[in-house]
Amino acid sequence: MKDLVYPLMLITSCLINFTPTSLLAEEDALIGHWRLMGDVKDQSGFHNNGLNRGVLLKPHHPATFNGESAYIEVPHSKSLALGTGEFSISVNVNTRADLGDVIGNVLSKYDAQNRTGFQLCIKNNAGVTSSQSNNRHLQFGIDNGKLDAKWTDHGQLGDAILVFSMAVYDGKLFAGTCVPGKDAAGRVFRFDADQKWIDCGAPDLCNSVTSLAVFNGKLYAATGKYRLRGSSLTESENPNLGGNVYRYEGGSNWVHCGKLPEVEAINGMVVYKGNLYASSMYAPASFYRYDGGKRWTSCGVFDGKRVESLAIYNGNLYASGYDEGAVYRFDGKNWSHAGKVGKSTQTYGFAVYEGNLYVSEWPHAEVYRYTSDNQWTLAGRLGEEKESMPLAIYNGKMYAGSLPLAEVYRYDGGVDWTNTGRLDFTPDVRYRRVWSMAVYQGRLFAGTLPAGRVHSIEAGKSATYDTALKPGWRHIVAVKGKDRLKLYVDGKLVATSSQFDPADYDLSNGKPLKIGFGSHDYFNGNMKNLRLYQRALNIDEISKLYQSNK
Repeated sequence: MKDLVYPLMLITSCLINFTPTSLLAEEDALIGHWRLMGDVKDQSGFHNNGLNRGVLLKPHHPATFNGESAYIEVPHSKSLALGTGEFSISVNVNTRADLGDVIGNVLSKYDAQNRTGFQLCIKNNAGVTSSQSNNRHLQFGIDNGKLDAKWTDHGQLGDAILVFSMAVYDGKLFAGTCVPGKDAAGRVFRFDADQKWIDCGAPDLCNSVTSLAVFNGKLYAATGKYRLRGSSLTESENPNLGGNVYRYEGGSNWVHCGKLPEVEAINGMVVYKGNLYASSMYAPASFYRYDGGKRWTSCGVFDGKRVESLAIYNGNLYASGYDEGAVYRFDGKNWSHAGKVGKSTQTYGFAVYEGNLYVSEWPHAEVYRYTSDNQWTLAGRLGEEKESMPLAIYNGKMYAGSLPLAEVYRYDGGVDWTNTGRLDFTPDVRYRRVWSMAVYQGRLFAGTLPAGRVHSIEAGKSATYDTALKPGWRHIVAVKGKDRLKLYVDGKLVATSSQFDPADYDLSNGKPLKIGFGSHDYFNGNMKNLRLYQRALNIDEISKLYQSNK
């Protein structure tokens, strides 16, 4: 009998120490594990097997997503009902540096109609309206569609009457301005906090910094003499023409990177297939590729038409136009006509939303979706406004700015738009515009004319990595913790959301889990070892996952 006492004591001790916490060991918390190495089977034991929708799967090779139509659909199940609880996502993704398309969504489980669920994506907002405001920015967001956010005023940028351009670069938000004074020049400001902006200098002598874009790890600014009568304002007395491009070197230091011949104002810049491109705002119509130093090569235009805002989509560069209300397409060598847009006379900005390209326009403030064969389908109108301008994707939804009341609308599907608020109340003017937008620090920022102010809004909660995600293989972890969202890249914490009450965010919905698709675009790259945990991973566990997947 005495011989049984010690084994019984050991068993009893183990039972006493076996708590529910023991069940929450890393692997036991798995509710989905898709290796994506030749199949879409779930290895977690919950049998959340995927349905392949065109992803290239080869044994012993990471899955390849084509960026245009391929994704994996995992049907909804009870085990995937996340509710208000904590959860974590771990995945390895591989992206190329020289892309002709946006990168898109890594994972989503989202009900767009009710704005409920989560999104994990690598975002590109280009053609907004003249800037590439976000490029390769990792964003993890949740929403429940119940909290109606309010806009926050972040003040006027110096003496600006127009916040012309915006771009997020190296963890900071930058904005370019238009200043009408005779001896004043357009400047670049960096957002600090609340209503504080840091002056980063005037790159040029002309009245506007018209476009911002990040290229090869540096911030570039384009300039122009903006004709203010185009916004029904008194013309600028500044006589200096623009058409120059500058590279930012910190502080208030700008390096001249050349002038576009015969261009008095640059409208848009964008990075396409590893090259930086820029367009002219006014005649003569022109379009150039940057070749380093101060060298720019003309790439022509379509049939003498001006090409304005620039965006990339499914292998091509797309441009809006002021001459006939159309869109134009560039494949790296030649231009083609991408179709007339409704009854518009001018087209303005672009966004890629739910895998489709959208464009804004004048004079009906409508937004159109590109379907196929150069056809554009009406996606609704912004209230009774006359012009839709910037389009941007933010936390599962598309937003648009307008003229003449400077309102911002949220797209709710079909032809439905919801007004989220008016941003400019300047009296005794004909037009007020929301011209620029960018996603930064989990918020959507917007710049106006003629108040020259910046506002922001927070819809749901988001953690945004405001530095371009490096190409190649990256290990990404997104964590919904007790009261904050967190993002980790290659084992390091890179972003944290603002605080929230988890009771306010019930993410339950009956929609499928989508691997490689969501509110932005189809994923463009390779993916492997996707894990979904029903708890928040800690830094030690994240570090071990990163090391094991190197």
